[in-house]
Amino acid sequence: MKFSMCGENVGKTIIFALNQTAMKVTLIIKKTAKRTDINSQATIYVRLRDGRRLDSVAPTNLIINPNLWDDKSESVKSKIVCSDELRSYINDETRKLKSILEKEFQSTKEEIGKEWLKQTLDKYYNPTKYIPKEELIVKPSFEQLFNEFLIKHKLSDVRIKNFKVVRRALLRYELYVRFTQKGQKSFVLDIDKITPDTLRDMWDFIENEHKYYELYPAIYESIPEKRIPQPRGKNTLIDCFSRIRTFFIWCYDNKKTTNKPFNDFHIAECTYGTPYYITIDERNRLYKTNLKNHHQLAKQRDIFVFQCLIGCRVGDLLKMKKNNRINDAIEYVPQKTREGRPLTVRVPLNVTAKEILERYKYLDEKLLPFISEQKYNVAIKRMFLAARLKRMVTIINPTTREEEKRPLNEIASSHLARRCFVGNLYKQVKDPNLVGALSGHKEGSKAFARYREIDEEMKKDLVNLLD
Repeated sequence: MKFSMCGENVGKTIIFALNQTAMKVTLIIKKTAKRTDINSQATIYVRLRDGRRLDSVAPTNLIINPNLWDDKSESVKSKIVCSDELRSYINDETRKLKSILEKEFQSTKEEIGKEWLKQTLDKYYNPTKYIPKEELIVKPSFEQLFNEFLIKHKLSDVRIKNFKVVRRALLRYELYVRFTQKGQKSFVLDIDKITPDTLRDMWDFIENEHKYYELYPAIYESIPEKRIPQPRGKNTLIDCFSRIRTFFIWCYDNKKTTNKPFNDFHIAECTYGTPYYITIDERNRLYKTNLKNHHQLAKQRDIFVFQCLIGCRVGDLLKMKKNNRINDAIEYVPQKTREGRPLTVRVPLNVTAKEILERYKYLDEKLLPFISEQKYNVAIKRMFLAARLKRMVTIINPTTREEEKRPLNEIASSHLARRCFVGNLYKQVKDPNLVGALSGHKEGSKAFARYREIDEEMKKDLVNLLD
């Protein structure tokens, strides 16, 4: 660096040059881990030193396993096994941060204090916070619009929960674009600027989110889920994007936007296999299985058989109380239909259902000794195994969409009780409206088309007609 050595400014020029030379940016982590620890995560910090005048430290949005970090090179270790995506992302981002901080330091005209580093990083990660108010257009964010939609659009509790899962996924997509796509570190979802290409990019992100969880842990620390993302099948993605489309339609109808990206983004129909369900004989075999040494499992078995006898969804079942029983029948309003035209479903109780309720009449308010839905599903698999209900059935794998053969005890869940009710009734009467009046299906429901598969006994009877 050349210095001007003339006049009274000589001293100031030399001091300025020395200060510039003394300024140093380093990247560090404060946490250590055992060599065998592959799960620990540590935040990468920036340390800024300017001679003896300044020494400050502030956290970045970068997180890494301590065993992958090289303090000397301030990057991911070159001779260690990790994904190329993670190595590239961390190394590119750390280089970018050092470059930006050095340039900002050189160009600033104000006195630099201990808060400067923290504020500069915040400005890098949240640039819109620092746009002058007079330059900002008052416009709700994507998240604010989605929250307004959840409040004002008529949705059942279950559907609100499902829409919130979608909202979190979209907000993580927003962070993902900032983290991974060069030149878009200030990217925000804008209801007016989302295009069919954006939707396709969202689809790719949501479909592969189980991979990104390990590559970009900072995203999932910012917007977490109770469960680690799992591979999603096409039906799940179709359901997800049907909800996103519902949100866009609401925005358009309520004059929040004139943008209609779904006009050029086709969503296919969900594909399902022929529904499998347990027969009445299998249900009775389960009910009669001796579970005296497994009292808690016996209680959940009774609940499952009761669900087979009234055919409700598990969400409705777990909310039932004593007052849902009216004159030897169960009455309830299905959660799924509450947002449209609420319909009261009334299912008369047969002898077995009354017997089960009599067994638990000691309960105060709850109809039956319910547990959480997740534990209930685990118990169902255990009770099927105890009853030796291992009949092989053909299913469509929801992720691969390939046909598979699986035993009943491995795939049994609460929804199998509803299918038991619907399938066995439909097999007898073939009238979807009559069965729907008991199961809570809407008139014209597409679900019944899947139950029209002719069963094996009927096929044998038809073939015998040729003798």
